Amino acid sequence: MSASTEKKNRNYARQAGTDKKMLAAQEEAKKQAVSKRRWTWGTVGVVLLIAAILLVNSGLLFTATTALTVNGVKYTPAQVNYYYGNDYLNMANTYGNYASMLGLDTSRGISGLGDQECPMMEEGGTWRDYFRDAAKNDIRQIRALLDLAAANGVTLTEEEIAEVDAQFEGIDETARSYGYSSADKLYSMNYGSGVTKKIVREAALDGALAQKVNEDKLNSLTWTDAELEEYYAGLNGSSDFFDFDIYIVRADTVENPVTAADGTETTEMIATDESRAEAKATADAIVAAYQDGLAEAEGNPDYEAVFAAAVDSQTGEAGEQPTQRRDYSGASLPTAYIDWMKDASRKAGDVAAFPDADEDPTTYIAVLYLSREDNHYKTANVRHILIKAEAAEDGTYSDEAKAAAKARAEEILAEYQAGDKTEESFAALANEYSEDTGSNTNGGLYENVAHGQMVEEFDAFCFGGHKAGDTAIVYGESGSYAGYHVMYYVGEGDLYSNSIARTDLQNEAMSSWISELTEATTAEEGFGFRFVGK
Repeated sequence: MSASTEKKNRNYARQAGTDKKMLAAQEEAKKQAVSKRRWTWGTVGVVLLIAAILLVNSGLLFTATTALTVNGVKYTPAQVNYYYGNDYLNMANTYGNYASMLGLDTSRGISGLGDQECPMMEEGGTWRDYFRDAAKNDIRQIRALLDLAAANGVTLTEEEIAEVDAQFEGIDETARSYGYSSADKLYSMNYGSGVTKKIVREAALDGALAQKVNEDKLNSLTWTDAELEEYYAGLNGSSDFFDFDIYIVRADTVENPVTAADGTETTEMIATDESRAEAKATADAIVAAYQDGLAEAEGNPDYEAVFAAAVDSQTGEAGEQPTQRRDYSGASLPTAYIDWMKDASRKAGDVAAFPDADEDPTTYIAVLYLSREDNHYKTANVRHILIKAEAAEDGTYSDEAKAAAKARAEEILAEYQAGDKTEESFAALANEYSEDTGSNTNGGLYENVAHGQMVEEFDAFCFGGHKAGDTAIVYGESGSYAGYHVMYYVGEGDLYSNSIARTDLQNEAMSSWISELTEATTAEEGFGFRFVGK
Protein backbone atom coordinates (compact mmCIF):
# COMPACT_ATOMS: atom_id res chain seq x y z
CA MET A 1 0.00 0.00 0.00
CA SER A 2 1.37 3.33 -1.03
CA ALA A 3 1.70 6.19 1.40
CA SER A 4 -0.97 8.13 -0.45
CA THR A 5 -3.37 5.21 -0.27
CA GLU A 6 -2.73 4.78 3.49
CA LYS A 7 -3.36 8.48 4.08
CA LYS A 8 -6.59 8.29 2.09
CA ASN A 9 -7.76 5.29 4.15
CA ARG A 10 -7.06 7.15 7.39
CA ASN A 11 -9.15 10.06 6.13
CA TYR A 12 -12.00 7.70 5.31
CA ALA A 13 -11.66 6.09 8.73
CA ARG A 14 -11.82 9.46 10.50
CA GLN A 15 -14.83 10.44 8.43
CA ALA A 16 -16.58 7.13 9.24
CA GLY A 17 -15.57 7.27 12.89
CA THR A 18 -13.56 4.07 12.76
CA ASP A 19 -10.11 5.47 13.14
CA LYS A 20 -8.31 3.87 16.09
CA LYS A 21 -7.33 7.18 17.57
CA MET A 22 -10.81 8.49 16.97
CA LEU A 23 -12.35 5.37 18.50
CA ALA A 24 -10.14 5.70 21.53
CA ALA A 25 -11.01 9.34 21.86
CA GLN A 26 -14.71 8.56 21.52
CA GLU A 27 -14.49 5.82 24.14
CA GLU A 28 -12.76 8.15 26.56
CA ALA A 29 -15.35 10.83 25.89
CA LYS A 30 -18.15 8.32 26.46
CA LYS A 31 -16.67 7.31 29.81
CA GLN A 32 -16.39 10.92 30.84
CA ALA A 33 -19.98 11.58 29.75
CA VAL A 34 -21.31 8.62 31.78
CA SER A 35 -19.33 9.75 34.80
CA LYS A 36 -20.66 13.27 34.35
CA ARG A 37 -24.26 12.01 34.08
CA ARG A 38 -23.82 9.87 37.19
CA TRP A 39 -22.47 12.83 39.09
CA THR A 40 -25.23 15.05 37.75
CA TRP A 41 -28.08 12.65 38.62
CA GLY A 42 -26.52 11.93 41.99
CA THR A 43 -26.37 15.63 42.68
CA VAL A 44 -29.94 16.08 41.51
CA GLY A 45 -31.04 13.20 43.79
CA VAL A 46 -29.41 14.80 46.81
CA VAL A 47 -30.88 18.17 45.93
CA LEU A 48 -34.35 16.64 45.49
CA LEU A 49 -34.03 14.81 48.80
CA ILE A 50 -33.02 18.00 50.55
CA ALA A 51 -35.86 19.83 48.83
CA ALA A 52 -38.35 17.16 49.90
CA ILE A 53 -37.18 17.39 53.51
CA LEU A 54 -37.43 21.17 53.40
CA LEU A 55 -40.86 20.90 51.78
CA VAL A 56 -42.16 18.60 54.51
CA ASN A 57 -40.63 20.69 57.27
CA SER A 58 -42.01 23.87 55.77
CA GLY A 59 -45.51 22.39 55.80
CA LEU A 60 -46.08 23.16 52.12
CA LEU A 61 -47.31 19.62 51.46
CA PHE A 62 -50.08 20.29 53.98
CA THR A 63 -50.90 23.83 52.89
CA ALA A 64 -50.08 24.02 49.16
CA THR A 65 -51.56 20.76 47.85
CA THR A 66 -55.17 19.72 47.40
CA ALA A 67 -56.54 16.91 49.52
CA LEU A 68 -60.22 17.24 48.60
CA THR A 69 -62.26 19.14 46.08
CA VAL A 70 -65.85 19.39 47.33
CA ASN A 71 -68.41 20.97 45.01
CA GLY A 72 -65.53 22.79 43.32
CA VAL A 73 -64.01 24.10 46.57
CA LYS A 74 -60.47 22.94 47.30
CA TYR A 75 -59.36 21.82 50.77
CA THR A 76 -55.71 21.39 51.75
CA PRO A 77 -54.47 18.45 53.83
CA ALA A 78 -54.14 20.86 56.78
CA GLN A 79 -57.79 21.88 56.49
CA VAL A 80 -58.91 18.26 56.26
CA ASN A 81 -56.63 17.41 59.17
CA TYR A 82 -58.67 19.69 61.41
CA TYR A 83 -61.83 17.66 60.81
CA TYR A 84 -59.83 14.43 61.04
CA GLY A 85 -58.39 15.43 64.41
CA ASN A 86 -61.71 16.74 65.63
CA ASP A 87 -63.45 13.43 64.87
CA TYR A 88 -60.72 11.52 66.68
CA LEU A 89 -60.78 13.76 69.75
CA ASN A 90 -64.58 13.59 69.93
CA MET A 91 -64.48 9.80 69.97
CA ALA A 92 -61.61 9.69 72.46
CA ASN A 93 -63.36 12.13 74.81
CA THR A 94 -66.75 10.45 74.44
CA TYR A 95 -65.58 6.92 75.19
CA GLY A 96 -62.48 7.57 77.29
CA ASN A 97 -61.05 4.30 78.56
CA TYR A 98 -63.94 2.41 76.98
CA ALA A 99 -62.59 3.25 73.50
CA SER A 100 -60.47 0.10 73.76
CA MET A 101 -63.70 -1.89 73.56
CA LEU A 102 -64.03 -0.49 70.04
CA GLY A 103 -60.46 -1.50 69.26
CA LEU A 104 -59.06 2.04 69.59
CA ASP A 105 -55.97 2.56 71.74
CA THR A 106 -56.13 6.26 72.62
CA SER A 107 -52.90 6.07 74.63
CA ARG A 108 -51.00 6.18 71.34
CA GLY A 109 -52.53 9.51 70.42
CA ILE A 110 -53.50 10.84 67.03
CA SER A 111 -50.16 9.89 65.48
CA GLY A 112 -50.69 6.20 66.25
CA LEU A 113 -53.92 5.72 64.29
CA GLY A 114 -52.25 4.47 61.12
CA ASP A 115 -50.89 1.38 62.89
CA GLN A 116 -54.18 0.25 64.43
CA GLU A 117 -56.62 -1.98 62.61
CA CYS A 118 -60.18 -0.62 62.78
CA PRO A 119 -62.89 -3.28 63.26
CA MET A 120 -65.51 -0.72 62.19
CA MET A 121 -64.18 -0.71 58.62
CA GLU A 122 -66.23 -3.31 56.77
CA GLU A 123 -63.62 -3.90 54.08
CA GLY A 124 -60.67 -3.61 56.45
CA GLY A 125 -58.48 -0.65 57.20
CA THR A 126 -56.89 1.34 59.98
CA TRP A 127 -58.31 3.93 62.32
CA ARG A 128 -56.55 6.51 60.15
CA ASP A 129 -58.67 5.32 57.23
CA TYR A 130 -61.78 5.51 59.40
CA PHE A 131 -61.19 9.10 60.53
CA ARG A 132 -60.15 10.22 57.03
CA ASP A 133 -63.51 8.97 55.74
CA ALA A 134 -65.26 10.68 58.65
CA ALA A 135 -63.49 13.97 57.90
CA LYS A 136 -64.46 13.74 54.24
CA ASN A 137 -68.11 13.20 55.16
CA ASP A 138 -68.00 16.11 57.63
CA ILE A 139 -66.69 18.44 54.95
CA ARG A 140 -69.25 17.23 52.39
CA GLN A 141 -72.06 17.92 54.85
CA ILE A 142 -70.80 21.36 55.84
CA ARG A 143 -70.08 22.27 52.21
CA ALA A 144 -73.64 21.32 51.28
CA LEU A 145 -75.02 23.63 53.97
CA LEU A 146 -72.63 26.45 53.06
CA ASP A 147 -73.66 26.24 49.41
CA LEU A 148 -77.30 26.35 50.49
CA ALA A 149 -76.52 29.43 52.60
CA ALA A 150 -74.91 31.14 49.61
CA ALA A 151 -77.86 30.28 47.37
CA ASN A 152 -80.30 31.79 49.86
CA GLY A 153 -78.24 34.79 50.94
CA VAL A 154 -77.76 33.52 54.51
CA THR A 155 -74.70 34.98 56.25
CA LEU A 156 -73.38 35.41 59.76
CA THR A 157 -74.11 38.67 61.51
CA GLU A 158 -71.32 40.70 63.11
CA GLU A 159 -72.58 39.53 66.50
CA GLU A 160 -72.45 35.88 65.43
CA ILE A 161 -68.92 36.31 64.09
CA ALA A 162 -67.94 37.94 67.40
CA GLU A 163 -69.33 34.93 69.27
CA VAL A 164 -67.05 32.67 67.23
CA ASP A 165 -64.03 34.91 67.78
CA ALA A 166 -64.71 34.96 71.52
CA GLN A 167 -63.85 31.25 71.55
CA PHE A 168 -60.27 32.11 70.55
CA GLU A 169 -59.66 34.84 73.11
CA GLY A 170 -56.60 34.02 75.17
CA ILE A 171 -55.79 30.89 73.15
CA ASP A 172 -52.14 31.93 72.68
CA GLU A 173 -51.69 32.34 76.42
CA THR A 174 -53.40 29.01 76.98
CA ALA A 175 -51.06 27.35 74.49
CA ARG A 176 -47.99 28.74 76.23
CA SER A 177 -49.32 27.58 79.60
CA TYR A 178 -49.28 24.03 78.19
CA GLY A 179 -45.73 24.41 76.93
CA TYR A 180 -46.44 25.28 73.28
CA SER A 181 -44.74 28.25 71.66
CA SER A 182 -47.97 29.33 69.96
CA ALA A 183 -51.58 28.41 69.36
CA ASP A 184 -50.56 27.10 65.92
CA LYS A 185 -48.26 24.58 67.58
CA LEU A 186 -51.00 23.53 69.99
CA TYR A 187 -53.48 22.97 67.18
CA SER A 188 -51.03 21.10 64.93
CA MET A 189 -50.02 18.77 67.75
CA ASN A 190 -53.61 18.00 68.73
CA TYR A 191 -55.38 18.04 65.37
CA GLY A 192 -52.68 17.18 62.84
CA SER A 193 -49.91 18.63 60.71
CA GLY A 194 -50.47 22.07 59.27
CA VAL A 195 -53.49 22.93 61.42
CA THR A 196 -53.29 26.54 62.58
CA LYS A 197 -55.44 28.97 64.52
CA LYS A 198 -56.47 30.52 61.20
CA ILE A 199 -57.67 27.17 59.87
CA VAL A 200 -59.54 26.37 63.07
CA ARG A 201 -61.21 29.80 63.06
CA GLU A 202 -62.28 29.39 59.43
CA ALA A 203 -63.71 25.98 60.26
CA ALA A 204 -65.53 27.44 63.27
CA LEU A 205 -67.08 30.17 61.10
CA ASP A 206 -68.11 27.57 58.51
CA GLY A 207 -69.61 25.46 61.27
CA ALA A 208 -71.55 28.41 62.70
CA LEU A 209 -73.00 29.30 59.30
CA ALA A 210 -73.85 25.66 58.57
CA GLN A 211 -75.56 25.43 61.95
CA LYS A 212 -77.55 28.58 61.19
CA VAL A 213 -78.86 27.03 57.96
CA ASN A 214 -79.59 23.83 59.86
CA GLU A 215 -81.59 25.71 62.52
CA ASP A 216 -83.52 27.65 59.89
CA LYS A 217 -84.60 24.37 58.33
CA LEU A 218 -85.47 22.89 61.73
CA ASN A 219 -87.59 25.89 62.65
CA SER A 220 -89.48 25.62 59.38
CA LEU A 221 -90.77 22.13 60.23
CA THR A 222 -94.28 22.13 61.68
CA TRP A 223 -96.96 19.54 62.47
CA THR A 224 -100.51 19.91 63.72
CA ASP A 225 -101.53 18.56 67.12
CA ALA A 226 -103.55 15.87 65.32
CA GLU A 227 -100.48 14.76 63.36
CA LEU A 228 -98.38 14.67 66.52
CA GLU A 229 -101.01 12.64 68.35
CA GLU A 230 -101.27 10.20 65.44
CA TYR A 231 -97.51 9.70 65.45
CA TYR A 232 -97.37 9.20 69.21
CA ALA A 233 -100.18 6.65 69.11
CA GLY A 234 -98.20 4.77 66.47
CA LEU A 235 -95.34 4.34 68.95
CA ASN A 236 -97.57 1.80 70.71
CA GLY A 237 -96.40 2.66 74.20
CA SER A 238 -92.67 2.47 73.51
CA SER A 239 -92.25 5.99 74.92
CA ASP A 240 -94.68 5.48 77.82
CA PHE A 241 -93.49 4.83 81.36
CA PHE A 242 -94.69 1.94 83.53
CA ASP A 243 -94.75 1.25 87.27
CA PHE A 244 -94.93 -2.41 88.31
CA ASP A 245 -93.54 -5.02 90.69
CA ILE A 246 -92.09 -8.41 89.77
CA TYR A 247 -91.06 -11.53 91.57
CA ILE A 248 -88.80 -14.03 89.79
CA VAL A 249 -89.15 -17.72 90.57
CA ARG A 250 -86.12 -19.70 89.45
CA ALA A 251 -86.21 -23.44 88.91
CA ASP A 252 -83.72 -25.49 90.92
CA THR A 253 -80.84 -26.83 88.82
CA VAL A 254 -78.73 -29.97 88.95
CA GLU A 255 -75.32 -30.91 87.54
CA ASN A 256 -75.39 -32.51 84.12
CA PRO A 257 -72.26 -34.21 82.66
CA VAL A 258 -71.16 -32.96 79.23
CA THR A 259 -68.54 -34.44 76.92
CA ALA A 260 -66.80 -31.86 74.72
CA ALA A 261 -65.74 -32.54 71.11
CA ASP A 262 -62.18 -33.16 72.27
CA GLY A 263 -63.38 -35.74 74.82
CA THR A 264 -63.07 -33.45 77.83
CA GLU A 265 -65.61 -34.16 80.55
CA THR A 266 -67.34 -31.13 82.10
CA THR A 267 -70.60 -30.38 83.83
CA GLU A 268 -73.36 -27.83 83.32
CA MET A 269 -76.23 -26.78 85.53
CA ILE A 270 -79.66 -27.56 84.09
CA ALA A 271 -83.23 -27.47 85.31
CA THR A 272 -85.18 -30.69 85.32
CA ASP A 273 -88.75 -31.07 84.11
CA GLU A 274 -89.81 -31.45 87.72
CA SER A 275 -88.03 -28.26 88.88
CA ARG A 276 -89.50 -26.30 85.97
CA ALA A 277 -92.95 -27.50 86.90
CA GLU A 278 -92.34 -26.51 90.52
CA ALA A 279 -91.20 -22.99 89.45
CA LYS A 280 -94.34 -22.56 87.36
CA ALA A 281 -96.51 -23.84 90.18
CA THR A 282 -94.94 -21.35 92.62
CA ALA A 283 -95.49 -18.40 90.25
CA ASP A 284 -99.09 -19.45 89.68
CA ALA A 285 -99.57 -19.87 93.44
CA ILE A 286 -98.33 -16.31 94.03
CA VAL A 287 -100.89 -15.03 91.55
CA ALA A 288 -103.66 -17.05 93.19
CA ALA A 289 -102.64 -15.96 96.69
CA TYR A 290 -102.61 -12.33 95.56
CA GLN A 291 -106.09 -12.62 94.09
CA ASP A 292 -107.35 -14.24 97.30
CA GLY A 293 -105.78 -11.47 99.36
CA LEU A 294 -107.30 -8.86 97.11
CA ALA A 295 -110.74 -10.40 97.52
CA GLU A 296 -110.39 -10.27 101.30
CA ALA A 297 -109.18 -6.66 101.33
CA GLU A 298 -111.73 -3.95 102.02
CA GLY A 299 -112.06 -0.46 100.61
CA ASN A 300 -109.01 0.76 98.69
CA PRO A 301 -106.44 -2.07 98.87
CA ASP A 302 -102.67 -1.56 98.87
CA TYR A 303 -101.80 -3.67 95.83
CA GLU A 304 -98.10 -3.78 96.59
CA ALA A 305 -98.64 -4.92 100.18
CA VAL A 306 -101.05 -7.66 99.06
CA PHE A 307 -98.57 -8.79 96.38
CA ALA A 308 -95.67 -8.84 98.85
CA ALA A 309 -97.76 -10.91 101.30
CA ALA A 310 -98.60 -13.38 98.51
CA VAL A 311 -94.92 -13.76 97.62
CA ASP A 312 -94.01 -14.27 101.27
CA SER A 313 -96.71 -16.90 101.75
CA GLN A 314 -95.72 -18.96 98.72
CA THR A 315 -91.93 -18.82 98.79
CA GLY A 316 -91.52 -19.87 102.41
CA GLU A 317 -88.74 -17.34 102.85
CA ALA A 318 -89.45 -14.71 105.48
CA GLY A 319 -88.94 -11.15 104.34
CA GLU A 320 -88.80 -12.08 100.65
CA GLN A 321 -89.81 -8.98 98.69
CA PRO A 322 -90.78 -8.31 95.08
CA THR A 323 -88.58 -6.04 92.95
CA GLN A 324 -90.01 -2.62 92.17
CA ARG A 325 -89.84 -1.23 88.63
CA ARG A 326 -90.54 2.48 88.44
CA ASP A 327 -90.71 4.76 85.39
CA TYR A 328 -89.76 1.80 83.24
CA SER A 329 -89.63 2.71 79.55
CA GLY A 330 -92.06 0.86 77.36
CA ALA A 331 -89.27 0.32 74.85
CA SER A 332 -87.33 -1.64 77.48
CA LEU A 333 -90.08 -3.98 78.72
CA PRO A 334 -89.10 -7.67 78.60
CA THR A 335 -90.66 -9.55 75.72
CA ALA A 336 -92.16 -12.06 78.17
CA TYR A 337 -94.84 -9.63 79.28
CA ILE A 338 -94.55 -6.55 77.05
CA ASP A 339 -97.85 -7.18 75.24
CA TRP A 340 -99.67 -7.80 78.52
CA MET A 341 -98.32 -4.56 80.00
CA LYS A 342 -99.23 -2.49 76.94
CA ASP A 343 -102.76 -3.86 76.63
CA ALA A 344 -105.15 -0.90 76.64
CA SER A 345 -107.46 -2.72 79.07
CA ARG A 346 -104.75 -3.11 81.70
CA LYS A 347 -105.62 -1.53 85.06
CA ALA A 348 -103.93 -1.03 88.42
CA GLY A 349 -103.83 -4.20 90.50
CA ASP A 350 -103.78 -6.66 87.58
CA VAL A 351 -101.43 -9.61 88.09
CA ALA A 352 -100.18 -12.50 85.94
CA ALA A 353 -97.34 -15.01 85.65
CA PHE A 354 -95.14 -15.56 82.59
CA PRO A 355 -92.30 -17.84 81.51
CA ASP A 356 -89.05 -16.06 80.72
CA ALA A 357 -88.59 -14.25 77.43
CA ASP A 358 -86.94 -17.22 75.71
CA GLU A 359 -89.97 -19.39 76.44
CA ASP A 360 -87.73 -21.70 78.45
CA PRO A 361 -89.63 -22.18 81.73
CA THR A 362 -86.52 -22.37 83.90
CA THR A 363 -87.66 -18.99 85.20
CA TYR A 364 -91.17 -17.72 85.86
CA ILE A 365 -92.09 -14.15 86.61
CA ALA A 366 -95.08 -12.93 88.62
CA VAL A 367 -95.95 -9.37 87.56
CA LEU A 368 -98.10 -6.81 89.36
CA TYR A 369 -99.26 -3.91 87.15
CA LEU A 370 -99.56 -0.55 88.93
CA SER A 371 -99.74 2.33 86.46
CA ARG A 372 -98.83 3.71 83.05
CA GLU A 373 -97.79 7.26 82.21
CA ASP A 374 -98.71 7.94 78.58
CA ASN A 375 -97.08 11.41 78.65
CA HIS A 376 -100.30 13.29 77.90
CA TYR A 377 -99.62 15.99 80.43
CA LYS A 378 -98.58 19.62 80.17
CA THR A 379 -94.89 20.34 80.58
CA ALA A 380 -93.69 23.46 82.40
CA ASN A 381 -91.90 26.61 81.29
CA VAL A 382 -89.82 28.16 84.08
CA ARG A 383 -86.95 30.54 84.72
CA HIS A 384 -84.46 30.14 87.53
CA ILE A 385 -81.35 31.63 89.09
CA LEU A 386 -78.90 29.09 90.53
CA ILE A 387 -76.63 30.03 93.43
CA LYS A 388 -74.19 27.24 94.20
CA ALA A 389 -72.83 26.37 97.62
CA GLU A 390 -69.06 26.41 97.77
CA ALA A 391 -67.67 22.89 97.90
CA ALA A 392 -64.97 21.84 100.36
CA GLU A 393 -61.70 20.33 99.13
CA ASP A 394 -63.16 16.82 99.48
CA GLY A 395 -66.17 17.80 97.37
CA THR A 396 -68.68 17.93 100.22
CA TYR A 397 -70.87 20.88 101.15
CA SER A 398 -70.93 22.20 104.69
CA ASP A 399 -74.05 23.57 106.38
CA GLU A 400 -72.35 26.97 106.45
CA ALA A 401 -71.74 26.89 102.68
CA LYS A 402 -75.35 25.91 102.02
CA ALA A 403 -76.60 28.65 104.35
CA ALA A 404 -74.48 31.23 102.54
CA ALA A 405 -75.90 30.13 99.17
CA LYS A 406 -79.45 30.32 100.53
CA ALA A 407 -78.86 33.80 101.95
CA ARG A 408 -77.57 34.99 98.57
CA ALA A 409 -80.62 33.47 96.82
CA GLU A 410 -82.90 35.32 99.26
CA GLU A 411 -81.10 38.60 98.52
CA ILE A 412 -81.65 38.12 94.78
CA LEU A 413 -85.32 37.27 95.25
CA ALA A 414 -85.69 40.39 97.41
CA GLU A 415 -84.05 42.47 94.68
CA TYR A 416 -86.55 41.09 92.17
CA GLN A 417 -89.51 41.78 94.44
CA ALA A 418 -88.31 45.33 95.04
CA GLY A 419 -88.40 46.00 91.30
CA ASP A 420 -91.25 45.88 88.79
CA LYS A 421 -91.61 42.09 89.27
CA THR A 422 -91.91 41.20 85.59
CA GLU A 423 -90.64 38.18 83.72
CA GLU A 424 -88.21 40.43 81.86
CA SER A 425 -86.71 41.79 85.09
CA PHE A 426 -86.29 38.25 86.43
CA ALA A 427 -84.57 37.22 83.19
CA ALA A 428 -82.16 40.13 83.54
CA LEU A 429 -81.26 39.04 87.07
CA ALA A 430 -80.75 35.46 85.84
CA ASN A 431 -78.29 36.64 83.19
CA GLU A 432 -76.46 38.70 85.82
CA TYR A 433 -76.36 36.31 88.78
CA SER A 434 -77.15 32.72 87.83
CA GLU A 435 -74.36 30.14 88.00
CA ASP A 436 -76.16 27.73 85.67
CA THR A 437 -74.11 27.91 82.47
CA GLY A 438 -76.87 26.15 80.58
CA SER A 439 -79.33 29.03 81.02
CA ASN A 440 -77.56 32.16 82.29
CA THR A 441 -77.43 33.70 78.84
CA ASN A 442 -81.13 33.26 78.02
CA GLY A 443 -82.66 34.64 81.20
CA GLY A 444 -82.60 31.33 83.08
CA LEU A 445 -85.30 29.90 80.81
CA TYR A 446 -86.12 26.20 80.54
CA GLU A 447 -89.04 25.32 78.27
CA ASN A 448 -91.12 22.15 78.11
CA VAL A 449 -89.66 20.68 81.28
CA ALA A 450 -90.92 17.12 81.74
CA HIS A 451 -91.44 15.08 84.92
CA GLY A 452 -88.15 13.82 86.31
CA GLN A 453 -86.00 15.98 84.05
CA MET A 454 -84.74 18.18 86.89
CA VAL A 455 -83.66 17.52 90.47
CA GLU A 456 -86.49 16.59 92.84
CA GLU A 457 -87.15 20.02 94.37
CA PHE A 458 -86.94 21.79 91.01
CA ASP A 459 -89.34 19.21 89.57
CA ALA A 460 -91.77 19.66 92.45
CA PHE A 461 -91.95 23.41 91.81
CA CYS A 462 -92.55 22.90 88.08
CA PHE A 463 -95.57 20.69 88.73
CA GLY A 464 -96.81 22.25 91.96
CA GLY A 465 -99.91 23.88 90.51
CA HIS A 466 -98.40 27.35 90.22
CA LYS A 467 -99.72 30.24 88.18
CA ALA A 468 -97.70 32.54 85.94
CA GLY A 469 -95.43 34.85 87.94
CA ASP A 470 -95.17 32.67 91.07
CA THR A 471 -91.71 32.61 92.66
CA ALA A 472 -89.97 30.51 95.28
CA ILE A 473 -86.58 29.38 96.52
CA VAL A 474 -85.89 25.64 96.39
CA TYR A 475 -82.84 23.59 97.30
CA GLY A 476 -81.22 21.41 94.69
CA GLU A 477 -78.37 18.91 94.71
CA SER A 478 -76.90 16.51 92.18
CA GLY A 479 -73.52 14.96 91.55
CA SER A 480 -72.17 18.24 90.18
CA TYR A 481 -73.52 20.87 92.56
CA ALA A 482 -75.49 21.76 95.67
CA GLY A 483 -77.26 25.07 96.04
CA TYR A 484 -80.47 27.05 95.76
CA HIS A 485 -82.70 27.91 92.83
CA VAL A 486 -84.65 31.14 92.74
CA MET A 487 -87.67 29.97 90.71
CA TYR A 488 -90.09 31.87 88.44
CA TYR A 489 -93.06 30.04 86.92
CA VAL A 490 -93.71 31.16 83.34
CA GLY A 491 -96.60 28.86 82.50
CA GLU A 492 -97.60 25.53 81.01
CA GLY A 493 -95.66 24.20 78.08
CA ASP A 494 -96.52 21.71 75.37
CA LEU A 495 -98.07 18.29 75.91
CA TYR A 496 -95.14 16.04 76.67
CA SER A 497 -96.45 13.44 74.22
CA ASN A 498 -96.41 16.16 71.55
CA SER A 499 -92.82 17.08 72.48
CA ILE A 500 -91.74 13.46 72.10
CA ALA A 501 -93.52 13.11 68.77
CA ARG A 502 -92.18 16.43 67.48
CA THR A 503 -88.61 15.56 68.46
CA ASP A 504 -88.81 12.19 66.71
CA LEU A 505 -90.34 13.70 63.58
CA GLN A 506 -87.78 16.51 63.53
CA ASN A 507 -84.91 14.04 63.85
CA GLU A 508 -86.28 11.90 61.04
CA ALA A 509 -86.92 14.87 58.75
CA MET A 510 -83.56 16.53 59.43
CA SER A 511 -81.65 13.29 59.00
CA SER A 512 -83.32 12.65 55.65
CA TRP A 513 -82.79 16.25 54.52
CA ILE A 514 -79.11 16.43 55.42
CA SER A 515 -78.48 12.99 53.87
CA GLU A 516 -79.99 14.12 50.57
CA LEU A 517 -77.91 17.31 50.59
CA THR A 518 -74.72 15.41 51.40
CA GLU A 519 -75.28 12.71 48.82
CA ALA A 520 -75.68 15.40 46.16
CA THR A 521 -72.31 16.88 47.14
CA THR A 522 -69.32 15.60 45.16
CA ALA A 523 -65.93 15.07 46.79
CA GLU A 524 -62.82 14.19 44.80
CA GLU A 525 -59.61 13.12 46.47
CA GLY A 526 -56.49 14.92 45.36
CA PHE A 527 -52.77 14.26 45.66
CA GLY A 528 -52.71 15.80 49.12
CA PHE A 529 -55.27 13.38 50.58
CA ARG A 530 -52.43 10.93 51.22
CA PHE A 531 -51.00 13.38 53.76
CA VAL A 532 -54.18 13.60 55.84
CA GLY A 533 -53.52 11.99 59.21
CA LYS A 534 -49.77 12.11 58.73
